[in-house]
Amino acid sequence: MKQMTLATGTGFDLHARATRKAEFLAKMERLMPWSELCALVEPHYPKAGNGRPPIGLERMLRMYWVANWFNLADEACEDAMYDTAVFREFCGFDLGRERIPDATTLLKFRHLLEEHDFGKEMFARVGALLQANGVKVSGGTMVDATLIAAPPSTKNEEKARDPEMHQTKKGNQWYFLNPFLDGMKLHIGADSKTGLIHSASVTAANVHDNQQVENLLHGNETRFYGDSAYRGKVQRERLKELAPNAKDFTNKRAYRNAPLSDADKETNRRKSGIRARVEHPFLILKRLWGFAKVRYRGLAKNANRAFVQKRIQTMLAAINMLKHGRPLTGEVRPA
Repeated sequence: MKQMTLATGTGFDLHARATRKAEFLAKMERLMPWSELCALVEPHYPKAGNGRPPIGLERMLRMYWVANWFNLADEACEDAMYDTAVFREFCGFDLGRERIPDATTLLKFRHLLEEHDFGKEMFARVGALLQANGVKVSGGTMVDATLIAAPPSTKNEEKARDPEMHQTKKGNQWYFLNPFLDGMKLHIGADSKTGLIHSASVTAANVHDNQQVENLLHGNETRFYGDSAYRGKVQRERLKELAPNAKDFTNKRAYRNAPLSDADKETNRRKSGIRARVEHPFLILKRLWGFAKVRYRGLAKNANRAFVQKRIQTMLAAINMLKHGRPLTGEVRPA
């Protein structure tokens, strides 16, 4: 790496402290397998030739991740690189020597990753790394789904809302606050002991949760945890076909003239205590990383940015690294 210029100089502030952004980026610096990720993209990345030399691959990957983790559009990410020193330090840009790659460069890089199904490859590589370092998938699988809003804007070439997104209704309540607002749904399957996400799928919001179970199981389950959306005779029969050895640990329901006994309520509380772990990735994805609303049109683009289409995609892999990547750094969990 080249010697940095005075444009990156720090250390003269008497009262400086590490911000939450800096602490998060320092953690991801240690956790993310940068060499592995670069190896996935490098065969498809432009090579130096007679034209302008390409930006370093790892720096573009880091800029791509900053845009995702902090929910930034391409133009906003370019501006943030100029505004925020910790972003430039994380990505290795030195304003004393070079400009920040513009929004079009980031857009083309994002399209390159989408074209070659980078999300799927990354999810698989991260899963293999974690399992090789002691993070195992047990016989218990928790399944759940969450709704992601889609903006109703028609300010586009087609003058229409995204045709691949749909509205949904639960009970008597329309979701996304407006019955004319569409959206998508993320379904995940996670390990009941570790919370490791091992499978996922993305659908339009009007697809029922239980229709994606076959895409969320690894097939060797001995226990299946789900909420009331996964109950019913038809669902139990499908579960026997998909995972013959799996016992159904979905919560029991009360019916008219058949209330739950105290023993049933206690059993439900124990099951819920385990199943609650499947909600944690949604907290990171929607509340911490801001993916409560889709940014791009079409399921394929949104799936590659955040979740899964063809099973596995980028942001869930990053969540797995954030929650379970400590063994890759050689760190020991504090006692």
